[in-house]
Amino acid sequence: MKRVFKEVSSLDKKCYEQYFLSEDLLMEHAASALKNAIPQEARHIHIVCGPGNNGADGLACARMIEGGRQKVSVYLPYGAKSKMAKLQLKRAKSVGVKICERLVEADVYIDAIFGSGLTRALDETALKIIKSLNEKNAYKIACDIPTGIDANGHILQDAFIADTTVTMGALKSSLFADKAKDYVKNIKCADLGVDSKLYEDETDIFLLEKSDLNLPFRTNQNCHKGNFGHLNVVVGKKPGAGIIAAKAAYAFGAGLVTVVENEPYSMPYELMSSTTLTDNVTAICIGMGLGNQFDNDYLRRFLLHHDLPVLIDADLFYLDILKEVLLHKSRLVLTPHPKEFSSLLKIMDIADARVSQIQSDRFGFTKLFSQKFPDIVLVLKGANTLIAHKEKIYIQPFGSNVLSKGGSGDVLGGFIASLLAQGYSPIDAAINASMAHALSAASFEKNNYSLSPFDIIEGVKSL
Repeated sequence: MKRVFKEVSSLDKKCYEQYFLSEDLLMEHAASALKNAIPQEARHIHIVCGPGNNGADGLACARMIEGGRQKVSVYLPYGAKSKMAKLQLKRAKSVGVKICERLVEADVYIDAIFGSGLTRALDETALKIIKSLNEKNAYKIACDIPTGIDANGHILQDAFIADTTVTMGALKSSLFADKAKDYVKNIKCADLGVDSKLYEDETDIFLLEKSDLNLPFRTNQNCHKGNFGHLNVVVGKKPGAGIIAAKAAYAFGAGLVTVVENEPYSMPYELMSSTTLTDNVTAICIGMGLGNQFDNDYLRRFLLHHDLPVLIDADLFYLDILKEVLLHKSRLVLTPHPKEFSSLLKIMDIADARVSQIQSDRFGFTKLFSQKFPDIVLVLKGANTLIAHKEKIYIQPFGSNVLSKGGSGDVLGGFIASLLAQGYSPIDAAINASMAHALSAASFEKNNYSLSPFDIIEGVKSL
């Protein structure tokens, strides 16, 4: 698990004041990280440098490459304006770095135009350069953050599409905005002269790594199905969604799974069915395909008349009983997509926000919800899923476009509920199931448009 920050200027300042490192020294480390990101087989590297310190990083990198087996050239469409940019340009010229008057053909391009401090819309020159770079059939590296993405992860008209983004000092939340995912691609973090443990401060945002995954492996041999929980999945108007969740839960380790139904349906052989909660139930999964035909008295039996952990999904985010539930229960995991989250925020009197507003500030609205309900776990689905608990946000970055299919969310709900039934805490269930869900989909080897919910269920068996 890695720390993520809204900004790093305060961390750079600590390097200057506490560790007596100069701006020049930090820049040398940044430039070295850029150089190390260049593929070994590259022949010609062309670096586009802006007028400030992002451009200075690029110029320092050019100086480090010059004289070796790789050819390097630099284009400065705005000249060098900051003190460090002027100094690095002088250094680059002194070792013979070629300064070009326009973009030239190369097999690697480095975007060092504007970094994470960008606060204004791009001018015509920058937009034209970005468009040209994006059209190049070459390997592309962004310095700090792709030009065109601001500190909040917003795309300002257009942005450089990188194959690798080398971000300086520490990971930044802007890199994990949903809209930024297609631009940043592979993210590498450059140390700037001190270890990350010294450079970084406390934060409330964390990036999940594959090593954080804790699958529900069974270690004791002397056991039986009752040792692994009994999940009850409540189905409604569209029973298929609940049955998919139930099958996912069974595949992810729940000892028993019962589908609670209002009318008889055909069930897979491994699942049981009931019209009421079972006596030995250990967790409840409800919401997917539920519809709105049930009155509040019926729903209270599954939501309020017990002290069990509950996974809430889909249709329940549009029902007013949700307010009663959230105000009286804490062992809850909520799994909305942005439209459902918009409804949730409105019902709970937190915010009246459109989906577009939520997507423009996913971290902000997630934090807002967690401040109001710190004991409830929120899983906001998206290109980068955000998981919030006790005002901390965990970024789950392994999702991909193969999951853009009906039923994928039902599988996620089933996975989380399965871990709840097996005794995981709500936050651990959300983190581990979300990672398993995404990594299972990532292992899908067929055409990315053809994934089905059952492929995700099958894939989780081999993680």
